[in-house]
Formats: sequence, structure tokens, C-alpha cells
Amino acid sequence: RPHRTELYEDPPPGCWPIVYSPDYNITFMGLEKLHPFDAGKWGKVINFLKEEKLIADDLIVQAREATDEDLLVVHTRRYLNKLKWSFVVATITEIPPVAFLPNFVVQRKVLKPLRTQTGGTIMAGKLAVDRGWAVNVGGGFHHCSSDKGGGFCAYADITLAIKFLFERVPGVSRATIIDLDAHQGNGHERDFMDDPRVYIMDAYNRYIYPGDGFAKRAIKRKVELEWGTEDSEYLQKVHTHVEGALNEFRPDIVVYNAGTDILDGDPLGGLAISPQGIVKRDEVVFRAARSRRIPILMVTSGGYQKRTARIIADSILNLHGLGLLDKERAACGVGSSSVDQMVRDSAKDFSNLSLQ
Repeated sequence: RPHRTELYEDPPPGCWPIVYSPDYNITFMGLEKLHPFDAGKWGKVINFLKEEKLIADDLIVQAREATDEDLLVVHTRRYLNKLKWSFVVATITEIPPVAFLPNFVVQRKVLKPLRTQTGGTIMAGKLAVDRGWAVNVGGGFHHCSSDKGGGFCAYADITLAIKFLFERVPGVSRATIIDLDAHQGNGHERDFMDDPRVYIMDAYNRYIYPGDGFAKRAIKRKVELEWGTEDSEYLQKVHTHVEGALNEFRPDIVVYNAGTDILDGDPLGGLAISPQGIVKRDEVVFRAARSRRIPILMVTSGGYQKRTARIIADSILNLHGLGLLDKERAACGVGSSSVDQMVRDSAKDFSNLSLQ
């Protein structure tokens, strides 16, 4: 019998299925500046959305921290115990000075934000099924598996969200992960290696971290990109393979790992996608899922530049403007004319893609 979790309590009915907490942001003594990651990116996304009057504090779902009991749905006790060593956390987060901090500081200042983002992803999984879509403004820790962290990822939030749905939500027994972060998503790949219920599509720069050959065996649709791939080629591939993936395997939920480290100039991603290309990419994925009435959960994952937060906010605003994100119980029901229109637009829309 699944344990009781606060993460699955229903939020107030008037909320957008957008999940966030101020606790997502990592700030302490400037140490976060030693990592190329913008450790306040999540709060900036929310501030942009507030400025544009899309949301207000009382209209978003407040993320709650995942408890040990929640984390043990996927993680081994041995792995969680390892995080009580500051040097282990320093290695995983790639912030070396963390090794010299007392662990209670590391728990509070580094791991609590990551546990809260993980709770947010789990919550967003149920919200997506209930409302047709959900966005966790954080999460997407796709390098972490049940017993190993790395690449800034200390908890396997994608695996957790899917396992929670499989175990607790009737009618959810198949999931598709669409991982479009610049890096291979080796964490969830290792976790679902031999699980026929989970279909993984992963598009990534083939030459960068983690280069996990073993994990690649779990990818059903592998799109290996060259250095410096640009918009037209990238969008063409994303469109073809997202459509192909969803035609090949009909899931009950799509988990979309929407990393923005594909942005031109990202020091780690090595691809050359424009801000407009990222907005278009998210649109392609949302259209594909929503036109098929498949619930979609989006997490924001990697993205290491100061302008990243603005692009994520612009993408959410674009999705809303196109009717792909609606506030009411979203179009999972039959006969939503806006969704039918989307199906027609999707084909037409793509023929214009390469012209932009």
C-alpha cells in the first residue's frame, strides 16, 4: 500500500497547474556563483510571469519538500545516507567548496531546495493528469538515478513523478519521457532500463557529459546532435521524432524535460539554438501532446545563462497565448474545438517552421 503523502493533496481549485516555491532558489554566501548555473533562475521565471500578469502568488501551486519517505519510493536508503556527506554533495552539484561546509548547512542551503523542486515535480505529475498539463518551474534532474547522483542532480524527480503516478493514480500505466535538455538523460534511463511501461525519447549533444553508453540502451528514440546544431535542423528533428514517438507508443502521461542549455552560447551545451527556437520547440512538444489529449508535465532542467529565465517565461506566455495552457480543467474531455483546431494547425504550422 502506498504511503500517505502531502504531495498528492489537491491544491485550491482556482490555481494554475504551475508549481513553484521560493525555496527552489539556492543562495548562500555567493558560493552558488562558482557554478555556471543561475541558482536564482526559478524565481526570476515567476517574476517575469507576474510582471506579464499571467499569474499571482495565490494562483500558483506551492511546492512542498519531498520527505525521506517520498524519496524512498525510488531512492535506496544507502544513497540518501551518502548525501549526509558534504563532499558527496559537492561532487554531485559540482560546487567544490560545498565539501568544506558542515552537512547541516548543506542540507538546508543546497539539498532542501533540490528536495522542494523534487516535491514540485511529483505534485505536477498528478496535476497534469487532473488538468491536462502542468509546469514545474524547477526540477528535471535527469542525471540522477535511484542510487547515484551527478551533474547538479541529487534526486531523481522524473523517475519519482512517474513511479508515484503508476502506484497511486488509477489509469496511469504508461509514460513517455521526451528529454530535450542538451545532455543525455542517463538517470531516468538507468531507472527505467527494462521497464516496458516507459518510452524514452532523448535528443542531446552526443559529445558532452555524461556519455553514458549503458544508459543509452534504454532510449527508444535516440537523436544524437552535432556541435553547434542550429534552429532549422533542430526543430525539424524535434518535430519528426516527437510525432514519431507519440505515434509509436500511446502513453497516459508525457514528461517533458525542457532544458534551455541548448541555447546558443551555453558553456556546457555546445548547441546553437536561438531564444525563438526554444520557444518554438516547446510549442512543438505541447501541440503534439495536447492534440492527442495526452496530459503533459514540463520541468525546466538545465540552462546555464543569465537570459535563460526570460526565455522560459516567454515560452510559457507563448503556450498560453496559443491556447495550449488553459487555466480551467484542461481539455482532456472530448470535443474541445480548440484542441481539434490545434491538430489542424500543427501540420500547417510545421510547414512554415524552416522558413522562420
